[in-house]
Amino acid sequence: MNERAETFAANVPNHWRIAAAGVVMQLALGAVYAWSVSREPLVKSFGWSISQVTLTFSISIFVLGFAAFLGGLWMRRAGPRVVGMTAGVVYGIGVAAASLSANKLWVLYLSYGLLGGIGLGLGYIVPVATLVKWFPDKRGLITGLAVAGFGAGALVTAPVATRLIQSFGPLTTFAVLGITYLVLVVGAASMMSNPPEGYRPPGWEPSAAQQAQRAKRDFSLSEALRTWQWYALWAVLFLNVSAGIAILSQAAPMAQEITGVSALAAAGLVGIISIANGAGRILWSWLSDAIERRQVFLIMYLLQAVIFFLLPQTRSFSVFTLLCAVVLLCYGGGFGTMPAFATDYFGPKEVGSIYGLMLTAWSFAGVFGPLLIARVREATGSYTNALYILGATLLVASLLPFALRPPRTEVDESLKAAPARG
Repeated sequence: MNERAETFAANVPNHWRIAAAGVVMQLALGAVYAWSVSREPLVKSFGWSISQVTLTFSISIFVLGFAAFLGGLWMRRAGPRVVGMTAGVVYGIGVAAASLSANKLWVLYLSYGLLGGIGLGLGYIVPVATLVKWFPDKRGLITGLAVAGFGAGALVTAPVATRLIQSFGPLTTFAVLGITYLVLVVGAASMMSNPPEGYRPPGWEPSAAQQAQRAKRDFSLSEALRTWQWYALWAVLFLNVSAGIAILSQAAPMAQEITGVSALAAAGLVGIISIANGAGRILWSWLSDAIERRQVFLIMYLLQAVIFFLLPQTRSFSVFTLLCAVVLLCYGGGFGTMPAFATDYFGPKEVGSIYGLMLTAWSFAGVFGPLLIARVREATGSYTNALYILGATLLVASLLPFALRPPRTEVDESLKAAPARG
């Protein structure tokens, strides 16, 4: 190794340490998925309706997508560390301030919903956009790992929050959790950094299969928005998120109503499907490195369509849990696979802003999915029709992945038009 190469290697931090910090950061952010265990205590304590309380979660997810886009733009100037640490402060304060919302629904919306959502979005994009640059050889796997912690966040939070609520009530629980999140996110974000310009793992060159799936150059945000592929990817993500987040937002009460289990057992379901959510982000994204990423989405759509038609007839809690776990495997798989999908099509240079804006699909799905299932439940007295609507939508939408192809560039077109040389 020559002197320049030795100096370069010495200045490169351990990329797996950065990956571990990203997972810790996402674990704390992903605690938002444990929201459903707070729903009934808030309804009983303050007399709010199911849809009113559910709207808090929807506001958080809606704001998240737009904040992720702003975070991606900000990262280009300030770097991932500053953005991530700011996210931890805003998120922690937002959750903690929800402790002041007694009989004040607007305070809950402003604190947990708006401030919490801003912190979530700023923080979420940091590990995703950073780690894909450190691991060009494992795009699918590493983006899955980067967001696996977010999917598994409720695994730890759901039982802890349930115990805290039982002992101290929901408002004190918000204060304790908010402070905890602030410390964890700020600490993990302090370790985030971009790789040196031109970084590649030693000895790695992209395979022919990888080259066939990837853009020949980096797209700017404005260039990406001029391709139909960006909007198609947005739609694919929106539909997948709508299905999974509908289940997440109502998991505990839906399990109690359909299968008749206790509140404590239903809280356990939230933890189990959170494992599936996290595992799906790694499983499907790893599989997407081996097969085309659009095929992964096709499989996930069809699986979920079948399950949504089965859930209303399922009386066994164990079978119900298994079916919900598969839905959450697919839900997590969408988040694990889509960052690599976007990076393949548009390149890694501006993936923070390109994928950050794409996360507005999560924003709109975070409103559509939970409110659809909550409103239909209130109007009809059961979850059946809402589940059938989601199943039918996914069945029809399974045609969408067939249309996806990498965007052509000017280079591609010029090569195609150039005469063959003998």
